[in-house]
Amino acid sequence: MLRGAEILFSGRVQGVGFRYTAKQLSRRFSVWGTIENLPDRRVRLLIEGEFSEIEGFLEALLENNHGTVVDTERIGKPYRGEFSGFEIIG
Repeated sequence: MLRGAEILFSGRVQGVGFRYTAKQLSRRFSVWGTIENLPDRRVRLLIEGEFSEIEGFLEALLENNHGTVVDTERIGKPYRGEFSGFEIIG
């Protein structure tokens, strides 16, 4: 079953290659979405895919950025099929 999510990452997540790492990792998983820096120094990820693919992607992203992410806030979103790839915004 396809799902969607919005995840906000806090910590030292801007200016350290966090979004680039996310884009690279997205190629290993069947996930689609966007990632962008927010003015409040957080990073917002909008993502869609199978639950297990999203979870695997998030696990890999956090593992690859160990020590930079202090907190995550996850908001469930319905799957809308609005993404055709994975893009960095901004």
